[in-house]
Amino acid sequence: QAFVSQVGEVKLDKSYTELDLSKVEETIVRCPDPDTAEKMIARIEAAAKDRDTVGGVITCVIKGVPAGWGEPVFNKLHADLGFAMLGINAVKGFEYGSGFAGTKLSGSEHNDIFIHTEEGVRTKTNNSGGIQGGISNGEDIYFNVAFKPVATLLKEQSTVDKDSNEVIINPKGRHDPCVLPRAVPIVEAMAALVLADHFLLSKLNSI
Repeated sequence: QAFVSQVGEVKLDKSYTELDLSKVEETIVRCPDPDTAEKMIARIEAAAKDRDTVGGVITCVIKGVPAGWGEPVFNKLHADLGFAMLGINAVKGFEYGSGFAGTKLSGSEHNDIFIHTEEGVRTKTNNSGGIQGGISNGEDIYFNVAFKPVATLLKEQSTVDKDSNEVIINPKGRHDPCVLPRAVPIVEAMAALVLADHFLLSKLNSI
């Protein structure tokens, strides 16, 4: 399940665990938090009014992946997810688990401690994003995908022509001010393809 978690400077400051992800499709911006969704819509409309564009972030959550998918070197699960996401048009960044925020923590704060529960061995926290050493550990997998603003603007821009002369271009036609809402199912589909591959690889490894 993917959803829009940021549009420009408008950010959904809640963990996915605090959200009802069944509400993603209830707003045109595909954000499960109604209040934040309204602010995101207003931000996109403002960009469109200014004949400009805006980027943002899509968060994806994967539940139910068993422990053991992936490999420690050449087919790391998170590396394959990153490879797939970075292949999507307009994507400029990928982070999973704690991502860049984890760099602010010490090892003792960041480490996911293993605990015994009625459901078996789990981790007390999930800073690793459900993947450790390139292999799924049975916890939720979650990651963020950063999308740049659309490059084609409906306003004048400076550039150079084929003879290196400075010129002004003024693009026409239909161009979305923000690709985030339309990219949500693309992120989900790419994630599903990666998981299908790793499901098959896990079967091969068990032979």
